[in-house]
This record gives sequence, C-alpha cells and structure tokens, in this order.
Amino acid sequence: MTGGGPAPGPTRRTALLAGAAAALTACDKYGDEGAEPDPPKSTPASSGPSGAKPSKAPPLAEKSEIPVGGGKVFEKEKVVVTQPEEGDFKAFSAVCTHQGCTVRDVSGGTINCPCHGSKYRVADASVADGPAPRPLAPRSIEVTGNAIRLT
Repeated sequence: MTGGGPAPGPTRRTALLAGAAAALTACDKYGDEGAEPDPPKSTPASSGPSGAKPSKAPPLAEKSEIPVGGGKVFEKEKVVVTQPEEGDFKAFSAVCTHQGCTVRDVSGGTINCPCHGSKYRVADASVADGPAPRPLAPRSIEVTGNAIRLT
C-alpha cells in the first residue's frame, strides 16, 4: 500500500459543519425558530374614502335577504350575515367557538348552533348562551347598492 490516506475532497466533518452554518444563517435571516415570516396580509377591498377599489367577489346575498333583527347563514362560505338594525349589516364566522360546528340559523335575535345549544347575539356575535367560550370571529363584507360581498 502506498501513501493511502483519505480521498481528497470534503470530509464528513466539513460537510456537517457547512450544514450547521447554513442552518444558523437561516435562523439569523428568519428569526429564532428558523421559519420564514408570514406573508404580508392583504388589506380588505373597500369602496370607502381610502379610494380602494370595490371587491370583485360575486355577491353573497342581496340586502333584502337579510331580515332586520335577524340574519342568514351561508354554509358553503362558513359565514353568517346579520342586520341588527335597518341598514346595519355585519358578518361573522359561522363556525361555533365551542367545538367547531357550523351554526344553523338566526332567530330570536341570536345566531344558533345546533350541536350543543350555543347562542350568539346578532349585533356583535358575543356569547348569549354557552357553552361557547368566546364570540364568533368577525368577517369582512362590503355592501354596495343592493349587494353584500365578502372581502
């Protein structure tokens, strides 16, 4: 045997150290967890004074479909739209905060979940009757003319 040493090129130790250095660089770039930052959140479309363009989403409903003091559940979109007072439209998630069931209907001034009897107020989706631990999450809508759209 003649002069047999390790083959030229990077050693296992060199490769491991290079990998560790790359991981540390990623941590420095993306924060302590090494995860990439969340993408920027888009701002909802609006026809308000900011001059933003109105939403191009198809209408969810017409204003006349949402009764004053009541509302309507849109199961496919997992949203409930209410009209607590004439001309005041609100939207909330239709997913109950108790165990994730979809709320069924809006009647008697409350948004009602069929699974365990939770009820939420139409004005602000706060809990009117448990076991729900917190209000329904708000959803963003745009009311233009007679159309109500999710934004």
